[in-house]
Amino acid sequence: MSNLDDILRRIEALEKELAEELRTMEPKFLYTIRDRKVRFTAEVRRQHKALAQKWSAYVYESGVMHILTLPIIWSALIPALFLDLLVMAYQVICFPVYGIPMVKRREYIVLDRFTLRYLNIFEKCSCLYCEYFNGLMGYVREVAARTEQYWCPIRHARPTKAVHSRYRHFFAYGDAEGYRAGLLEVRKKFEDVKPKE
Repeated sequence: MSNLDDILRRIEALEKELAEELRTMEPKFLYTIRDRKVRFTAEVRRQHKALAQKWSAYVYESGVMHILTLPIIWSALIPALFLDLLVMAYQVICFPVYGIPMVKRREYIVLDRFTLRYLNIFEKCSCLYCEYFNGLMGYVREVAARTEQYWCPIRHARPTKAVHSRYRHFFAYGDAEGYRAGLLEVRKKFEDVKPKE
């Protein structure tokens, strides 16, 4: 195992540790998650509602320049929705042909902030937009990563700002013999994401 492989495995372990740490927040903020739904106690819901800022004050404090940028921000939703549909169709049509396990969209696009009672209607809409858009980008990245693993699993010569989840399975840049000898094996190396039977 190379040093790069070791670093990628540690990053993966840290991501799992981060997810576990985030789960420890449930008791601190008095909520539970059942059937993918967040539930607060009645008392916490009342406290949250008392902390909500009136929408008129929120709009006033935002200022004119922020309001003027809204059409630009929200116009990006149209291509995002199209991308979402296109990637879903691509995955449903192509992944079975390639033998690549499907990416579960719901694991990336998590829409739960709009239920927070301490957010006003504008904050809820903003949160809904951001959690959808960022979740979509994560989902698209994972679909692209699995596709790249199948078609072109070669690491870059120059370092990239971030690497995706499948990068550790890729061949070193310039490893022509390894690529030719191991390509078929790497194309099938999805045990870590296959559904458990």
